[in-house]
Amino acid sequence: MASSVRNSSGFRIGNIEISAKSIKKNVLPPAIAIAVFLGLWEALSASGITLLPGPSSLFTDARTFELVRYPFYDRGGIDKGMFWQTWASLQRVGISYTLAAIVGISLGIAIGTSQMLSKALDPLFLFLRTVPPLAWVPISLAALNKNEPAALFVIFITAVWPILINTAVGVKQIPQDYINVSKVVQASKQKYFFQILLPSALPYIFTGLRVAISLAWLAIIAAEIVMSGIVGIGFFIWEAYQNNYISEVILALVWIGAVGLLLDTAMSWLQNKIVKQ
Repeated sequence: MASSVRNSSGFRIGNIEISAKSIKKNVLPPAIAIAVFLGLWEALSASGITLLPGPSSLFTDARTFELVRYPFYDRGGIDKGMFWQTWASLQRVGISYTLAAIVGISLGIAIGTSQMLSKALDPLFLFLRTVPPLAWVPISLAALNKNEPAALFVIFITAVWPILINTAVGVKQIPQDYINVSKVVQASKQKYFFQILLPSALPYIFTGLRVAISLAWLAIIAAEIVMSGIVGIGFFIWEAYQNNYISEVILALVWIGAVGLLLDTAMSWLQNKIVKQ
């Protein structure tokens, strides 16, 4: 069990030191910025300059406050609390993001190691990756004829490109000296892959993975907004807007931002743990 120790400069919990200096440097600036932002938003709303409810509406609006208090309720169908709405979206992101990582890394390595394959596929990939996520929604619905597979495809096709492109760039950036040494010592393909190619390309791969997780989270929101009848935070936003529950839309945006921040932080932590600087 982690123990907390207090000294003259602050606290130490396990290996984490919490001091007044670190709080002032790392916590105070963003806290002040958030407070100013919320204050300006509340002032603009109260003055009538904008019809958008202020952040206080999360607590003053009865319907929205119930969602804040009870995020885990489940009455069946699409009538669920914010946690379950978000969890449904996260499950879709997890499935499609995993497939995008497998396909993107595999194709990226193949393209990075084959000049002919790179020349053949680069124009096609350049064309496909410029298509916005929402443009894939009607195509995926027409092709798959079901909301759930269509949503999964939209996330996949959005997330795969940064992974693929960054992986291919990372493989192409392997120093020629490393390749020459592997030829001199006659390293097997397996040793070359695990001891030279993968360690060299890993920083680029994780850059792609980190960008892709943010894009995947953005894509699922867009996909769910236009796909009716599925549990998810995107569809929740659309339903709330259709019923003019703007405070609920704001609450959903808070959840989306918080989850997006957690996803990016988790990927950054994983990158720091795996990739040797």
